[in-house]
Amino acid sequence: MTSLSFLVSSFMAMALVVGALGQIGGHLDAWGDGRATFYGDIHGSETMYGACGYGNLFEQGYGLETTALSTALFNNGATCGACFELYCVHSKWCIKGAGGIRVTATNFCPPSSTSPNPWCNPPQKHFDLSQYMFLKFAIYQGGVVPVKFRRVYCYKKGGMKFEIKGNPYWILVLVYNVGGLGMTDWIQMQRNWGQNWETGVQLVGQGLSFQVTTSDGRMVQSDNIVPTNWEFGQTFEGRNF
Repeated sequence: MTSLSFLVSSFMAMALVVGALGQIGGHLDAWGDGRATFYGDIHGSETMYGACGYGNLFEQGYGLETTALSTALFNNGATCGACFELYCVHSKWCIKGAGGIRVTATNFCPPSSTSPNPWCNPPQKHFDLSQYMFLKFAIYQGGVVPVKFRRVYCYKKGGMKFEIKGNPYWILVLVYNVGGLGMTDWIQMQRNWGQNWETGVQLVGQGLSFQVTTSDGRMVQSDNIVPTNWEFGQTFEGRNF
């Protein structure tokens, strides 16, 4: 989980807890067993946008190194932005010597009551990869392969990004490009969906600072990164882990 807050002062700041966002180096969890499929074509157009609230994944730094998660892993969107390492195992469709892949969770693979192969139904732990990433460790014709997986720290280039949306009475902030996994006068934001965070506080005309805390307690603060003349639809860059 992650959280987001912001400070009320001459510069209004925000604080949020950002769900399962990564950090620097190493891994977080023990290995688990799951399956992987893929969706979309090799160019990844079908993987853009999705249930985490991200937009153009190329523009936002995620590219094609992404996955949709089954219900058991998605955690109602709290796992959006988390990074996973996967190995194809125990299948003739695995590419010998391919090694592992690393992907970021950017979408939800919904359960199905009609599919003959409901891979994403609870309690299955399933990764619906971009086709580009699936072909890194498995053969196209296989379609679905068993995997070993674990949560790992994320590696991101540049600063954390904050895209401000909404209207004067309701502010929605999309947080992305987060590396790694409140205080008085800070306003706590609530997760709306995916990695979109909201507040009903009227902030138009205020300068903004952001404070992001990951689920392991690490915090990064970006002071005065949004000027007082900000507009809805703009994106601002802050510090990263």
